[in-house]
Amino acid sequence: MMPPILATAVGQKSQVRSMNSALLPNYGHPDLEFDHGRGSYLFTDDGQRYLDFAMGIAVNSLGHCHPALVAALTEQARKLWHTSNLFRIKQSERLAQNLVRRTFADRVFFCNSGAEAVECGFKLIRRYHYSKDQPQRNRIISLSGSFHGRTLATIAAAANPGHCDGFVVGDGGFDQVEFADIDSLRQAIDERTAGIIIEPIQGESGIKVVPGDYLGAVRELCDQQDIVLMFDEVQCGVGRSGTLYAYQHYGISPDILASAKGLGGGFPIGACLTIEKLSITMTPGSHGSTFGGNPLAMAVANAVIDEISQDEFLAELAANSDYFRAELAVLVEAYPQLLSGISGLGMMIGLQCRIDSMELIARLRDNKMLVVKAGGNSIRIMPPLNVGRGEIEEALEILSSVLKAW
Repeated sequence: MMPPILATAVGQKSQVRSMNSALLPNYGHPDLEFDHGRGSYLFTDDGQRYLDFAMGIAVNSLGHCHPALVAALTEQARKLWHTSNLFRIKQSERLAQNLVRRTFADRVFFCNSGAEAVECGFKLIRRYHYSKDQPQRNRIISLSGSFHGRTLATIAAAANPGHCDGFVVGDGGFDQVEFADIDSLRQAIDERTAGIIIEPIQGESGIKVVPGDYLGAVRELCDQQDIVLMFDEVQCGVGRSGTLYAYQHYGISPDILASAKGLGGGFPIGACLTIEKLSITMTPGSHGSTFGGNPLAMAVANAVIDEISQDEFLAELAANSDYFRAELAVLVEAYPQLLSGISGLGMMIGLQCRIDSMELIARLRDNKMLVVKAGGNSIRIMPPLNVGRGEIEEALEILSSVLKAW
């Protein structure tokens, strides 16, 4: 007789095979598939066109198959893909110099994802205090409603039970405080506090913008007590907020910044930016990445930064995002029984719902428009940063018709 655990495993394996999939079931079983994309649109293999205002959850910063990105990737792919960081990679040096020149940072570490960039930041925070003979200073504070990735350390930092249950043992060295509550933060700081991590705009919890006066007060606390301030701009960075990085709206610089998503325009990349006094603690062998900084990722990311950092690009982005947000506010006013407000900055827009946000997402999809769920019964609207005014009008027309039919 087959042991119960083996019988269960065999039964599950048969079920997986019956679904014609060998994938882990953590993503469910999506049925919509796309064959190709161009600009703001995705196309199915039978020619149906969808207006994509999800953009891979703020990843495809310049839309699908942007010519400059395709050219950069194709040119590099013909020359060299991978060598590892055992050898010099000029493309990574160029990108690092690009980012240093345009931000607060002195040094950059490249990896492959946002979670890896955040992990590097955590290590920098703890290593800094360790290097000062203060190993007891190892706890990191995060805000309620935050999201920093899916590794063990990043889910422990955010402390979302839905992400932590069955995975996290203990607290991982993290403390959580109330969102944008400076008194809550002050009470949590003690002699063990090493750093504070903040998303200037929280994405997963509903596109919540952290107030500038709060960030200023946090910066002051960090300066007074030698606490490392880290910003997670994995989602809100690289032009998404309307400036290259969201912190630049406030004139408040962090000590560490995690970047990813839009930095590669669809190609996997992560970057951890930091200041000199922290970077010098990361001696050779203290951290690394097999694929981080590879020539392919660097070529594409350099093309992204070259495009987005142009003054004309940012000016048009600001004009289009202001227009889009103003028109969305008109819809909120027109349908107060269905919508309750908008939030965010730039092209990182949250639409708060009184109706079921998942149902709204489904109806928009039925009308060939794609958006993403966010917390607090809201939806995320994330068009490409170079979206055209005509595509914005198309999105507004679809939203209006769906709301009117409701």
